[in-house]
Amino acid sequence: MRDVIIVGGGPAGLSAALILGRCRRRVLLIDAGHPRNAVTPRMHGFLGRDGRAPGDLRDEGRRELAGYDTVEIWDGRAVDAVRAPNGFRVVMEDQRRADARRIILATGLRTDLPAIEGFSEFWGHGVHHCPYCDGYENRDRPLAVYGPGETAEGAGMGLALELTAWSRDLTLLTDGPCGLDEPERDRLARNGIRIEERAVARLEGEDGRFSTVRLRDGTALECAALFFTTGPCIPSPLVARLGCDLSRKGTVPTGDYEETNVPGLYVAGDASRRVQLAIVAAAEGAMAAFAINTELLREDTR
Repeated sequence: MRDVIIVGGGPAGLSAALILGRCRRRVLLIDAGHPRNAVTPRMHGFLGRDGRAPGDLRDEGRRELAGYDTVEIWDGRAVDAVRAPNGFRVVMEDQRRADARRIILATGLRTDLPAIEGFSEFWGHGVHHCPYCDGYENRDRPLAVYGPGETAEGAGMGLALELTAWSRDLTLLTDGPCGLDEPERDRLARNGIRIEERAVARLEGEDGRFSTVRLRDGTALECAALFFTTGPCIPSPLVARLGCDLSRKGTVPTGDYEETNVPGLYVAGDASRRVQLAIVAAAEGAMAAFAINTELLREDTR
């Protein structure tokens, strides 16, 4: 019986393992090795690591954890997690099993890309969803915002207005007629945002980098980058398996220290309710670790 199982080896999971390892808790970190930001060449907004490859953080984090004999790492995928008599049990794809008193899910989220040719090819290479992560590198350049159909009235328009902090050359692509009313259209126009309602055929580029939106009528829109609105994100199946509540966006509502509605279960990182930045994920992992160690101390010193 370990003290804590952490599922997910990104910033949240690594940070939690480090804090708990230093608290001399017996920790098992499970890492499937498929991070959400794997396609991103550079990680931004992380103090002290701005512009570094995201894989560097993971590699360095694992090297640091190797110095703690309280932390064990299993590479592989956790396929099941259930409540056990004294905590939780996790089952791996290769049938290994582990039990712990507490569990942290730091599994991140999956982003479904629009079913348009070129989106997956240029994802992370000129096609982005987070202006806080990639807006600065594309400042003062022509940008496109993909917010199709009904999303144009909410998230699409919101993202376009948000991007005015980085560029004033913006086009909102609605990929067909949208329901924007006159006041909304006027607001976009006042902020210099063009509305393009013609259908999008594909994204094009050169040398692996996005450069052009090709409309179905053949028109080419040259852009430095394209930002798109995401629908509900898809959490790990373990989240539902353990009975976590979910928000409309597919994230887990968590408390001040990342606790969930399931006693003993914590969710940290992109799968929880806060801003989806790597530095925030690392902080959430640390907060969850602090809360768990405090809980276990109370149990052990009754």
